[in-house]
Amino acid sequence: MKRKITIAIAAALMTVACASSEPMNQTGASYSSPSQTEPRTLTRVTGTPDSEQAIRMTQIMANPDWIARSPENAYWSWDGRTVLFDRKREGSPQRDLFIRGLTDGGNGERVALADLHQHAYRDGIKNSDRNLKAYVFERNVFVLDRETGAVTQITRDSSNKSELQFLTDGRLSYRSGNDFYAVNLRNGFTELLVSLQTQDAPVAVQAPTDILAQEEIELIEWTQVQRRNRQERFDDQQRMHAENPSVAPAPIFLGRNKQIAEVSLSPAGDRMVVAVQDPQTWRGDSDVMPRYVTETGRIENQDVRRRVADAKPVHHTLYLIDLNSGEKTELSYETLPGWDEDVLKSVREENYAARGETYVSERKPRAINVMQRWSAPEGNIVWNDDGSAVAIMLRAWDNKDRWIATIDLERGRLQNQDRLHDYAWINRDFNAFNWLPNSNKIWFLSEGSNYSHIYVRDLDAQSTRAVTSGRYLVDHVTLNQAGDTFYFQANKEHPGIFEIYRVPVAGGDVERLTYLEGITQYRLSPDESQLLLTHSSALLPPELYVQDNRANASVTRLTETVSDEFLALPWPEPELIGVPSSHVEDPIWSRVYVPDDFDPDRAEGYPAVVFIHGAGYLQNAHAGWSQYFREFMFHSKLTQQGYVVLDLDFRGSAGYGRDWRTAVYRQMGTPEVEDLVDVVAWMGEHRNVDVERVGTYGGSYGGFLTFMALFKEPGLFKAGAALRPVTDWAHYNTGYTSNILNLPQDDMIAYRRSSPIYFAEGLEDALLISAPMVDANVFFQDSVRLVQRLIELEKENFETAIFPVEDHGFVEPSSWLDQYRRIYKLFEDNLK
Repeated sequence: MKRKITIAIAAALMTVACASSEPMNQTGASYSSPSQTEPRTLTRVTGTPDSEQAIRMTQIMANPDWIARSPENAYWSWDGRTVLFDRKREGSPQRDLFIRGLTDGGNGERVALADLHQHAYRDGIKNSDRNLKAYVFERNVFVLDRETGAVTQITRDSSNKSELQFLTDGRLSYRSGNDFYAVNLRNGFTELLVSLQTQDAPVAVQAPTDILAQEEIELIEWTQVQRRNRQERFDDQQRMHAENPSVAPAPIFLGRNKQIAEVSLSPAGDRMVVAVQDPQTWRGDSDVMPRYVTETGRIENQDVRRRVADAKPVHHTLYLIDLNSGEKTELSYETLPGWDEDVLKSVREENYAARGETYVSERKPRAINVMQRWSAPEGNIVWNDDGSAVAIMLRAWDNKDRWIATIDLERGRLQNQDRLHDYAWINRDFNAFNWLPNSNKIWFLSEGSNYSHIYVRDLDAQSTRAVTSGRYLVDHVTLNQAGDTFYFQANKEHPGIFEIYRVPVAGGDVERLTYLEGITQYRLSPDESQLLLTHSSALLPPELYVQDNRANASVTRLTETVSDEFLALPWPEPELIGVPSSHVEDPIWSRVYVPDDFDPDRAEGYPAVVFIHGAGYLQNAHAGWSQYFREFMFHSKLTQQGYVVLDLDFRGSAGYGRDWRTAVYRQMGTPEVEDLVDVVAWMGEHRNVDVERVGTYGGSYGGFLTFMALFKEPGLFKAGAALRPVTDWAHYNTGYTSNILNLPQDDMIAYRRSSPIYFAEGLEDALLISAPMVDANVFFQDSVRLVQRLIELEKENFETAIFPVEDHGFVEPSSWLDQYRRIYKLFEDNLK
């Protein structure tokens, strides 16, 4: 079925003004437009491209070392005179550590293996005087003197160390297994603070197990003596732990068949917060994945994740432990607002009604757990400096609530300080929080206003105020040493431009510090006088720069890792355009590529390709270097072949706030396909595209959306390639899927509405399915089941390519090349 697209496009776009300061950019890209509503064209300012040189598929799909081995994970040296960064080893996945002086030339020198321990303090922790920094290298603890640069090794063994923390008395604590130790740095004396045991507390004598045992104990005197002796030895040992300071403290027993999920020691060393859960065993409800190409020449099975349909609730039991007395107090969730609310009431009612049943709602405790650490980068259980107060971030397992609570240490009670509720789901990003120094206040990030912003909670006044506000995202917050200024990354001037800003903790004007006009990350120097910047543009991969810590200061480039070979190729300059949506007020931000000789008045419209990014919640229409760099180069080749190409950030993408993110709740594949319809229509009206000759492709979530577009809007795309695609969300993982679609047992309506396998009868256009066979993320079975469905529907115009050794993220250049040759042929055969 062919269809002519005639969509009315709204005339107005967002009119958020950009900064009036003139952008200063010595690096990779600048933008020509002063208004967010106009196209922004990325301009190359380095390199000498050869406009006649053809972009070859074998080159762009080769090992990416030929492009650049960019600096990664950059950080300052202890004295701020040099910077350190990881760099990929040529021809190998290994990374080497490099060091470069601020005034040196070149890309730095590789740090010798024998010296790595002296520089491994990137994520170290400082003491209260800020003159010492402790860190872990190869499982062992080291301390750096930040005044002299001297490094002292504290441990040398093979056990893992973590949870480093300076205590208020100057000792350094660390965790090994479930034991916590403290080291006196003056004399090296190490003592056990607490040993956590996941078993029941031992008893000297067991109670009789049956009537025979009871009679035996009462009848035989020898048995009574043995029991009495054991009890005396046990009691002496218990008193020894309590009364003799030379003996390690008695263990804390958390119960049999329990797993420690989270733990945090007070800086005073006197208390601890512990979260335990029932072991989440994979055996029995996990899956296996066969590997056909193996070193043994035999089929080998690999254990892989469970599916969302098999998910079990994760609930943490919280304990406050007094390390002096060994007393353990369970912390109830009953003080949290909504702790027993039926937040899925309307969803369950709808699903019950669809089955002809009636749902009866009731209030009952929800599964609640401590927020994952990677979701809360400042820590998920944070103490104030002297250990007199502690805050904890909690999340409901049904994904609808996030709480920040403090703990009443005297009464052993949780006190709610902030509840973030979302009818859809709470973001796993933007969850940083911590104490403000020397105060009874907490700062935190929240999407409560639609966009992530900084808030301060005054616990004494029981009031919360916003420090930042507006239609932009705040992330990667750093509080300065004085505790009076927040530094952060934000897309304040444009959704696709991320710069560095600062704002007083007390509130006031937000000050823009960088004007690099791409994607910029930062680290404050040790004395806070400079910024170490990692910056990229759409045309150049990340490089390192340094800038004085003031607005619009001059920028010095530190590294130049991009190859001359890459710079010499004629990469097209994509426009960054807000395509008007026919469904919502905000535009659909997109990157648009056109041929060098593009003629908007050409009689014959251009063929076009729409790229759909993966991950769902990801931003690709931005002004920085894309993680889809191979796709960027492929799009460049397509423009040389006369195609117009568009990458879009459909609804559900990152970078545009909560409402844009949650538009896909319970309907994945519906708003996104509406956005695809809009961008195709826009290309027809504004880029002279023949809308009867448009193709699409994408991987992972992009593969899923390729299916949904072809199945639900036949004729929108003449051809589509779905790479490593999801076909049935009930078979995907829990953490991602349950956020958006709830659980299958609660909301099968959402799964049927959102899974391509239920719409396969709509296929009419050419389809390529590209499936890696050892994909531990999206199982190969997803593609297999859909192929069987297409066979049963007697569909003809589809083909499948399998890749026997590839996981979800392709690695081998030969696999990349084969896959994209097939995609290119699909478009050439069907769009020209």
